[in-house]
Amino acid sequence: MCGIAGEIRFDAANADVAAVLAMTEAQARRGPDGEGIFSIGARCFGHRRLSIMDLSRRAHQPFIDNELGLGIVFNGAIYNHHELRSELAAMGYRFASTGDTEVIIKAWHAWGDAALQRFHGMFAFALWERDSGITHLVRDRLGIKPLYYSQNASRLRFASALPALLRSGDIDTTLDTEALHHYLSWHAVVPAPLTILRGVRKLPPAAHMTVHPDGRSETTTWWRLDFARSTADEARSFDEWRDMVLESLRLSVRRRLVADVPVGVLLSGGLDSSLITGLLAEAGTQDLRTYSIGFEAVDQEAGDEFHYSDLIARHYGTVHEKMHIGADKLLSALPDAIHAMAEPMVSHDCVAFYLLSQAVSQHSRVVQSGQGADEVFGGYHWYPPLAEIANEEDGVEAYRKVFFDRSHAELLGLLQNGGNMPDWSGDFLRAHFHAAGASSTIDRALRLDTTVMLVDDPVKRVDNMTMAFGLEARVPFLDHELVELAARIPARHKIAEGGKHVLKEAARKVIPAAVIDRPKGYFPVPALKYLRGPFLDYVRGVLDAPQAKERGLFSRSALDRMLTSPDEYITPLRGSTVWQIALLEAWLQSHGL
Repeated sequence: MCGIAGEIRFDAANADVAAVLAMTEAQARRGPDGEGIFSIGARCFGHRRLSIMDLSRRAHQPFIDNELGLGIVFNGAIYNHHELRSELAAMGYRFASTGDTEVIIKAWHAWGDAALQRFHGMFAFALWERDSGITHLVRDRLGIKPLYYSQNASRLRFASALPALLRSGDIDTTLDTEALHHYLSWHAVVPAPLTILRGVRKLPPAAHMTVHPDGRSETTTWWRLDFARSTADEARSFDEWRDMVLESLRLSVRRRLVADVPVGVLLSGGLDSSLITGLLAEAGTQDLRTYSIGFEAVDQEAGDEFHYSDLIARHYGTVHEKMHIGADKLLSALPDAIHAMAEPMVSHDCVAFYLLSQAVSQHSRVVQSGQGADEVFGGYHWYPPLAEIANEEDGVEAYRKVFFDRSHAELLGLLQNGGNMPDWSGDFLRAHFHAAGASSTIDRALRLDTTVMLVDDPVKRVDNMTMAFGLEARVPFLDHELVELAARIPARHKIAEGGKHVLKEAARKVIPAAVIDRPKGYFPVPALKYLRGPFLDYVRGVLDAPQAKERGLFSRSALDRMLTSPDEYITPLRGSTVWQIALLEAWLQSHGL
């Protein structure tokens, strides 16, 4: 896990080494173990290293293979690199290191971009060909690892984090109005390739961008999630699906043990992280470390789930760290947590993960985490009603009603200059539902949540907050083979009994029933939902700052109404609309925009 950066010139000028160095240094927290720069003519590449596989200098990046004429900067982990190494060695390839980075280079030389289909893992990388001058930018299937870029007629720059790109200078930081529409509709989700800034784009999940020396580029999608089912799939019994899910998840958890350092678990106390803990214990993991965090309750809304995380930790005898964060520490951490966001993210979990990662990084360098299970296995409350809707347009409206933070009209009323802004979010939803590969409303919703909403909310949140402290988070529920298997399971097996039914029944073979049958929980930070006292003062300070007034993004009368009674402005998914607005403004101010 690392931070990567680079510049490719198209105007016959040499690459700007200082700009790449600035981007690389801006990502020091993502890679605290080393830094490298490689420049040759029109191309320059930078890397910050977090040493997880092959801790020696042999795996230092940028990694150059002069014999093959290839180089790479890579962020992520290839879990099956040992198997691929053996296959490539049998073909005659020689290796100078024992990590996964060099395996990507050899695999690319052997199989070209078909090598991508062989990789099990999470990754974003830039791989360049010395002789052709072509550079390949690639992102993993489910967008677990980020890749941002800025492109114009004279150059392309890329980095693992958007703020790192800003450090290079000469970036258009005008707000992108289409991205803003998505941000305000989907609790801060901005689908790729958009970002909140007009001059920055992000490579979509499963995208491969080929960049030519003259500035031409093509982007292809090298993997798609298909919800089509065979006759055998439809006929398969529930018990068979349950057992297949458990075996696939077992394999996924084992894959994510591949490391030259110990692997722990972020244990929230919910089904997903508890099941990962149980499977790691089942796999024989010694001295397994688990970590939980909790916050102060507000209006009798609990701020922790320690009862359940304690139960699992005792059951498996883990080395358990439990952290309770007081309101004063939460408030003081807000500015740093916001600054660590690659893009503005409103989820309360962001601050929780930031503080948890800070503590965990003192003991572990790699953890497994339970993100993705709700989207992949149908755990959210809005899925069952969608299963009853046959008409596509009715499905669009039903999804919009339960998921969108506000109507298009309400959104326009919130903005100072909404004018005749198109309903971009509604159009995106309709186009996604209309795309081939999912034939029912429920499957279309599951596909959208897995490939878009999940990528740019929980997955991005975990990457940003853990990497702020050089902590690598692995997400076994997003193993692509498990996700493909789940897509083939008829939705009725997933959404039954309150959701995630097939996963819950698989879990009964591993973990205590008390965790499975508990009421559905979440990672609670009530103080950022019910804005009171110093938290409301913080929000007022952000929205009343000179930068906010000069920007004039939101209607002042609308803001005044919301600040007068913030508890009344809660989204359908129980988030604070006031926090959503303040977070965007705080992020922009934090980066001097």
